[in-house]
Amino acid sequence: MANSPSRLPERSRLAVFRRRVHSGPTGVDPAPISEADPAATAEPSGMDPWRRPPSWQVADNLGKSFYYAGKGLVYAIRTQRNLRIHMVMAVMAFGLGLGLRLSALEMAVISLTSGLVMALELVNTALEAVVDLTLGSKYHLLAEIAKDCAAAAVLMAAVASLMVAAWLFLPPLVLLLQDGFPAAG
Repeated sequence: MANSPSRLPERSRLAVFRRRVHSGPTGVDPAPISEADPAATAEPSGMDPWRRPPSWQVADNLGKSFYYAGKGLVYAIRTQRNLRIHMVMAVMAFGLGLGLRLSALEMAVISLTSGLVMALELVNTALEAVVDLTLGSKYHLLAEIAKDCAAAAVLMAAVASLMVAAWLFLPPLVLLLQDGFPAAG
């Protein structure tokens, strides 16, 4: 136990992790990583992932955290057509709910289901970006499965959201159609 990775000093744990990550199938390191050559471990952007500061140091205050989250949201809105469609549908659902004078609880359910669909769309976008970053332009069956399953999760949430909308909107719409529209004036 004395030599387990959790008991070693930080530098030694890093070396053990590097050996595990970079070793071949036999456990022998095919190309040892030199500590003296930082370019051997550096990412193409020049940042060494082993020396990257922890996330709590990158966003050292709440304002920066909200800033980075906002950057991600703006990126997704600009680049993801489906997220824009989900946002338009959510605005329409809110408008219809207000027009039909749904209760606060019903509006909360609409908010939750709309938010879930948009949150899953953001997760789908993030997963696709990570897969593309990892594989580049190469094809891999597992990457296809990961992307397809993430898209299916969004689809399932969207279908559930439509079912919630049907349960909440159809009864008041049917009553409105049966009673006729109120006279203007």
